Amino acid sequence: MYKLIRNILFLFDAEQVHHFSMNVLWTVCKVGVLKNIIKKTYQPKNIITNAFGLTFKNPVGLAAGFDKNAIYLSELETLGFGFVEIGTVTPLPQQGNDRPRLFRLPKDKALINRMGFNNDGVKVVAQRLRKWSMVNGQWSMQNDQRSTINNQRLIIGGNIGKNKVTANEDAWKDYEICFRELFDCVDYFVVNVSSPNTPGLRELQQKDSLKKILSTLQNINQQKEFPKPLLLKISPDLTKNEIDDVIALATEIKLNGIVVANTTIQRNYLMTESSSLHKIGAGGLSGKPLKAISTSLLKYISDQTKGNITLIGSGGIFTGNDAKERKVAGAGLLQVWTGFIYEGPAIVKNICNSLI
Repeated sequence: MYKLIRNILFLFDAEQVHHFSMNVLWTVCKVGVLKNIIKKTYQPKNIITNAFGLTFKNPVGLAAGFDKNAIYLSELETLGFGFVEIGTVTPLPQQGNDRPRLFRLPKDKALINRMGFNNDGVKVVAQRLRKWSMVNGQWSMQNDQRSTINNQRLIIGGNIGKNKVTANEDAWKDYEICFRELFDCVDYFVVNVSSPNTPGLRELQQKDSLKKILSTLQNINQQKEFPKPLLLKISPDLTKNEIDDVIALATEIKLNGIVVANTTIQRNYLMTESSSLHKIGAGGLSGKPLKAISTSLLKYISDQTKGNITLIGSGGIFTGNDAKERKVAGAGLLQVWTGFIYEGPAIVKNICNSLI
């Protein structure tokens, strides 16, 4: 059934379809009986998973970039996700790159995006998260923190970045602003310096720049009564030396985790015609083509860190077998995005059933 619906939706602009589909789900979930039907259909059995001090009802999450502005959290929870990573959020609102900026590669079960951190800005997103937490009974007024007592609740990650107009030497200030503004609204943080769609952003993965950002955030974090898990999202295009630098820095800064990995700028071994790729142009590639490179990178980092840091496997996870491969390679948690588009709303349940 979903395959038929997908084929129809794929006839239209990808970004417009994204908003249309989520708004339809939002509308349907406003009707209690329909929301309960969706929940019974798609929610998996709990697979309680503990990672960096948090309890997840299951290890399958939605990667950043899908619900950038924290608009559809209740609806995504209804589909069974154990956690949702909102963002990437920047200090100031920004429109992102010109449209069209999201493209499908059906032959490769892939996407190319060059969204450019389009979001409503950290203050608006923070307010929306506070309102959502209070409405859903996940807010603890005692310590101004989201309650961590109920292990059935949706875990929220905050993926943070810098504004396009901010110079790289001042990037750490943008990350600090986002960290402070979102601190009481999310359960963990992910520092995004690996998107290929903001000019110069990937340069921040260099050791000195990255150390400035991460050490600043960790110093603030450790001054809090209840520090939040701090993670880094890396590019699959790093060299071995750069990966080793990231591992060393993660150990030095005492990061709680690494998300492996973001989209790639590579276009190797694709079935999509080169003329179509040329017409699409620049952007980050996600989906099935990332499966091998992300799994290999995950295993390397897992072997080097010897299980001392939580790794989130991301990139090319579509099926239960994909998830199992990532778990064997060292992933403690899993994130889907492009797989959600191609496999449909049953993806969380199907993956979780394979892990039981």
